[in-house]
Formats: sequence, structure tokens, C-alpha cells
Amino acid sequence: MKVLLTAVNAKYIHSNLAIYSMKAYAEQKGCPGAEIQLAEYTINQQQDGILRGIYEKKPDLLCFSCYIWNISFVRELIRDVKKILPKTRIWVGGPEVSYDAEDFLKEMPQVTGVICGEGEETFAEVVRTYAQWEKQEQEPGKLADVPGIVYRDGEKLVFTGNRDILNMDELVFPYENLSLFEHKVIYYESSRGCPFSCSYCLSSIDKKLRFRSVFLVKKELQFFLDHQVPQVKFVDRTFNCKKEHAMEIWKYIKEHDNGITNFHFEIAADLLTEEEIGLIAAMRPGLIQLEIGVQSTNERTLQEIRRKTSFQEICKKVRAVAEGENVHQHLDLIAGLPYEDYKSFQKSFCDVYALRPQQLQLGFLKVLKGAYMEEMADAYGCVYKSKEPYEVLKTKWLTYGEISRLKGIEEMTEVYYNSGQFFYTLKVLEKEFPDAFTMYEELADFYARKGYFTVSHARISRYEILREFLQEKGIQYLEFYDQLMVLDLYARENLKTRPSWAMDLKPYKRQIQAFYAKEEEQPEILKDYQGYQARQMEKMTHLEVFTYNVLEGKPEKGCYPVVFDYKKRNPLIYQGGISRVSFFTEEEA
Repeated sequence: MKVLLTAVNAKYIHSNLAIYSMKAYAEQKGCPGAEIQLAEYTINQQQDGILRGIYEKKPDLLCFSCYIWNISFVRELIRDVKKILPKTRIWVGGPEVSYDAEDFLKEMPQVTGVICGEGEETFAEVVRTYAQWEKQEQEPGKLADVPGIVYRDGEKLVFTGNRDILNMDELVFPYENLSLFEHKVIYYESSRGCPFSCSYCLSSIDKKLRFRSVFLVKKELQFFLDHQVPQVKFVDRTFNCKKEHAMEIWKYIKEHDNGITNFHFEIAADLLTEEEIGLIAAMRPGLIQLEIGVQSTNERTLQEIRRKTSFQEICKKVRAVAEGENVHQHLDLIAGLPYEDYKSFQKSFCDVYALRPQQLQLGFLKVLKGAYMEEMADAYGCVYKSKEPYEVLKTKWLTYGEISRLKGIEEMTEVYYNSGQFFYTLKVLEKEFPDAFTMYEELADFYARKGYFTVSHARISRYEILREFLQEKGIQYLEFYDQLMVLDLYARENLKTRPSWAMDLKPYKRQIQAFYAKEEEQPEILKDYQGYQARQMEKMTHLEVFTYNVLEGKPEKGCYPVVFDYKKRNPLIYQGGISRVSFFTEEEA
């Protein structure tokens, strides 16, 4: 019997941990008579191509993994698959079908059954049941003995009851063949469940928090380290909710660091202890990155969404981690939460922005099936999209117009802040506005007025648009801002073509050549280039002369030569090394 586990991911670089875990578990536990295959696609692919791929495999049992980003796509696919493979039994699983399984089956007559909740054990038993049918060793009614499913029995829908949760140590490591994951993010779980009750999150429904034994986690992490995997992303909902577990894993990662692999963790910053922060501070820059869900700094909002946290504690811990200058921190906010109006969200934004995380993500409330927020939607006046991702349209506290405006601010934050491409420019530009939120708000209004949101822009165009914005605003020291943007451009890459507004360096040609000649003979700044000739070093690095004190963000006139070393990239913001050069005499300047 041919079984096909199918995932439709949001992006090519993503992988679906669920289907790999279910296949590994089923094969280890034994499914005699069944051949289990995997197929991964993306929502950006043409459905015809996916349909053809499934048809060529001709599975007897076809299973889809259903999420908020793919459910409509999967529905369409299922309807067409059933037309060309009428005898194939189709099953689904995942959070988008687990909480309304019977309704889903009523809407989708093409589907035989739904695996509810965790899938490893249930999937293996469903496969074994079908494999035994193929051998005519068992009656179809035996599906009733498989807990954790809703299935179609003629005209009836049968729910077999809830299944006991799986011991995490029984999971089977699914990554033995890493060739399948080239150029893809590796996802890993060391725990399931969450100790918190946030009303917008599905993890709040199941309080059954449990952990994989640390000795197994260490063994599996070593596999990733030995194979020099670029990044391992932990999917644990709150990685540091159990200090001993987190410390053991972080210590192991630090002690066995291969200099390449990066580990991503979602944590509750307020739970971090001094001991944990001390350990984190001792790690290689770029070894780990931390994602921290702040969501709001409005105390009434936090209380209403059942989020027991202290923003003061979050601030304290985020700043303490930042002092080590070795960890990328990614902080999240959610717009559309109860009691958070436009001004309140502005304050939340400014509060979090002041922490200067490497990334500040503005998300919008998604009213998920099964979450407490869905029950409270009417009480909050929360109107949301009928189709996934069920994103908020308006609430008692936010109009649709305000949410639409926040969408523009989100995009400006992504383009100008999260990209890291305007690091020096923004630090100065923020001071021209009452607060950072207002800066992005006015920039978003400018984009909307000019029609720039509807156009795809090259990187250099983003700088040109910012220059146009500054001119319209009547900002002083435009030449100073031009040089700040040149600094930002060369900090990221050694440009092949200089921007049109950059200063002509021909008057400094002799001094620049003299600098590289000196570095070739007696290196002081470019010590990693020994063995290279001056001309080669000049091509591999870049020396820029500024007439403003751009590194300190001050519009002070003078001569400020700077060399950019792209071998010394900052692992947190990917900037090249930047060093002042002091080879100019006052007469030459």
C-alpha cells in the first residue's frame, strides 16, 4: 500500500517537521505492508504541477498537513485530486482541521478522516489499519479502535475520542538524511505544550507541557553540529519555561559550538535568570538568537489576554542580553488586541523600539479556531477575515482605517528598520520626529500618497525614496543625510556602482592609494589581508571619505575617512567591519 504524506509550505526554505516526524515514527514502530513517502510543495507553486506530482505517485492513502497559511490551497487541491484519483483515501491533520473536524468533513466530502491533535501515534495506527484491510485481515470497522480521529463511516461521522499525549522520548529523530534539507530551515522540538494561557494562541488550549530528555536532545543537536547545519530553529513555545532544561541545552551548545551553526529560540524574556544571562553573554556572537513575544505594553491588554508578564522585567532582561553584543534579539508586537487603541499601540511600539532589538515585528491579531479569542470575538467587537489567516479587520478600539494605516507602518518598519540597511541613517533621522512611530507613520503616508506601496523597489530605490521624503519634509543638512546613506550602503556591501548622490573620491585618489600601500607593507587595520597586494586589497575592501562626522551621527564638518572590511562582518546585523582612517594631514584634508 502506497502512503503519501504531503506538506504545502509557505516558502521553499521551510520544511514541515510534522510529516518527517510522523514518517520516522511510523516506520520505526512498524507498518508492515505500507510504503510511506513524503512530498513537500509550496503555496507559490502552480497547482497543476502539484496535482501532477501526486498523480504520478498514485498513493492509496494521501495525507495532508493543514495550517493557517495553506488550508484554502489544500482544499482546492483535495477536490481536484479526488477527481483524478477517485479510489485514493484522503486524510488530513494539523491545527486548521483539528478543532472543527466534523465541520471540515461535512464541507469536504472528498476527505475520509481527520487526525486530531498530535499525529505520530495516530497516523501510524491509521496506516496499519489500512494496510491490514489491503491484506483482507481486518474489517473496516476497526478504525473505531484508533483514538484521536474523526472519520466517515457511510453517512455517519465517527469521533473515536481523545488520545493520550505522547511521551516526548518516544518521538523518532527525523533528520538522518540531511540531503533532503539543503537550503532549508531545520526545525527541532525539545518540548511540547506551553505553561501560559494567552487567549490568542492554540497552545493555551493544551496544558500538557512535557520535555524530551536532555540526553536525547544533546545527542540530536550534536548530529546537527557534526554536519555543520547553518541554522536549527527550536519550535518550543516557551523554550526557557523550565530553567534546568534550558540551561543544560544552552551549556551544551556553547561547549560544542562548531563556529557555524546558529540556534533560534522563542523565549519569555522576563523568566531569564542572572545565571542564564551570564551563560548567554559568554556565547560566540551569532551562536543563538532569541525571539521574544512582547505583544503589548498596555497592562489592561496583557491582563485581558491572560498574559502574565511584566514589561519592566522584559526591558531589564532584554537590555542585559543586549549588553553582551552577541545575540540577535527579535521582539514581537500584535495589533488588534483588546483595549489596545491606536494611541496605545503607538506607545507599545515606542516602548519596544526603545530597546533597539535587531528586529521588531508588527503582527496583526489572527482569530484562530479553538482559541479563547474566538469565543470572545463578539464581546471585543472583533471583526476578522472569513478566510485564513483570519486576520483582524477592526475591533471596539481600532477602526479598519487605523489597522490599514498600521499595515503601512509595518511595511516601513520591515523595509527601513528590520532590513538593517538604514542603521546609521535612522538613528539620526528619528530625532527629527516626536517619536519613532511618528517617523514610520509619516513615511508610510508618503509612500501611500506617492503610490510607492504598489511598486516593487530595488534596494537603491529605497534610499532615493527616503531622500525624496527628506526633501519634502524640509529636513536640514540634506548633504549630511546623503553621506549617512552612503555609509549605510557601503556598510552592507562593496558597491559596484556608486550612488548618484555620493561624493566624488577622485580628489582623494593619491591618499587612498597611499593608505593601501602602507597596509600592504605594515598592516594596522587590514591585518587579515596579508599576502594581498595593495590593488587587490583596494578591490576587496572600500575606503570612503566623508565630510561629516557620520559614524557619531553628528553634522560636524571635517574630513572623516573610513575603511569597510567585509571579512569582519557583524553576525548580528551583517555589517562589514568599519574603521576610522587617520592618514590625512590637515593640509591634505
